[in-house]
Amino acid sequence: MDISLVIPLFNEEESLPELASWIDRVMQENGFKYEICFIDDGSSDSSWQVIETLSLTNRNIHGIHLRRNYGKSAALHCGFNIAKGDVVITMDADLQDSPDEIPELYRMIKFEKFDLVSGWKKKRFDPISKTIPTKLYNGALRVMSGIKLHDFNCGLKAYRNEVVKCVEVYGEMHRYIPYMAKKAGFYKIGEKVVQHQKRKYGVTKFGLERFINGPLDLLSIMYIQKFGKRPMHIFGSLGTIMFMVGLCASLYLGIHKLYCMSLHIKAGLVTDSAYFYIALTTMILGTQLFLAGFLGELISRSSSERNNYLIDKEF
Repeated sequence: MDISLVIPLFNEEESLPELASWIDRVMQENGFKYEICFIDDGSSDSSWQVIETLSLTNRNIHGIHLRRNYGKSAALHCGFNIAKGDVVITMDADLQDSPDEIPELYRMIKFEKFDLVSGWKKKRFDPISKTIPTKLYNGALRVMSGIKLHDFNCGLKAYRNEVVKCVEVYGEMHRYIPYMAKKAGFYKIGEKVVQHQKRKYGVTKFGLERFINGPLDLLSIMYIQKFGKRPMHIFGSLGTIMFMVGLCASLYLGIHKLYCMSLHIKAGLVTDSAYFYIALTTMILGTQLFLAGFLGELISRSSSERNNYLIDKEF
């Protein structure tokens, strides 16, 4: 099979027939063997009934219905698990992503040998309250991830099948699939300017909370990718540094007290100094961090996935 289209959706009953027809036309014109995986993320409208009806006339359509609304990442995860095509393309179900982009995305993956190609909606039809935060967010993400993409959150992306099988998407991690792919060893990441259509039906399902949750999820990914299998390296290092700083401060206060006593200089109690409590707190926090790293290391070493590594080739 050439292409698997993974399309998560939530309350998009009006757009689904038009989207399915548009995709089928593009596929027929280009002679692609394809499947459409509609992932209904707990819609409260008749989206699932529409998918069932569409599947009766188009055998390439498959559907997954989630019992409740888990979020886009969960829907993508379910779609990635069943995708069989050599190239996996994700897109939104609201008709803002154009299926006419599919042939070029397929060509870039198949013939230019990209691991992942992300869409860039260079000209957007969103309100300024959405476009300005998005630009700031993408700019910060480029710096933090080292990946030079203009639109990390674009739903229109293409992947080699191996990529989607090697990344685990959960929470709000769908925004960071390029970063996760890079950390999994897929370095050839490209970008393509794509059309952005005005929303034709319904309303957006995403609010401003994504600008709060997004950076937190990125920090989680960065930590897990770098220290997930060796937590002692981060917690142990920080704990040791903090403990030594507190210890040195405590020794300084004690030595200073002894020095004053040897010269018969009047000096207050060590415990009268605020620095003593700062030093003591620093030592306690350092000890706690070190123990957290130690416990994390024990948990990591007992994990059944501690020696799971991605093998690219074997003979």
